[in-house]
Amino acid sequence: MYRIEHYLTPGKLKDSYATWLRGLRGMRDKVAVIRRVARLASGNFGDHRFCREGVWELRIDSGPGLRVYYALSGERLVLLLVGGSKRTQDADIHRAVEYWHDWQRRTDDEKQAP
Repeated sequence: MYRIEHYLTPGKLKDSYATWLRGLRGMRDKVAVIRRVARLASGNFGDHRFCREGVWELRIDSGPGLRVYYALSGERLVLLLVGGSKRTQDADIHRAVEYWHDWQRRTDDEKQAP
């Protein structure tokens, strides 16, 4: 089993993935994404591919090429970074990599704090 967490931006604690999910227009698309992410928790990664620098793309078989970008931390944590579509793929991957690096940096800082 994997634990699913959402990346939160520093300061304002914005959850880009949840914001994207709420913004999806069709209920069918939202349900497809939620079900797909739920399958991640049980270890069923399905249609996914490595993008770069630790970021993976989860392809959702619904809507206009929906994607969820995530990273793995350790053996049991899936960190949801951002969602998007085929049309915004390059920008979404770039943002996901930035978020992943930020999360790693902040996590390392927490480990080193007294």
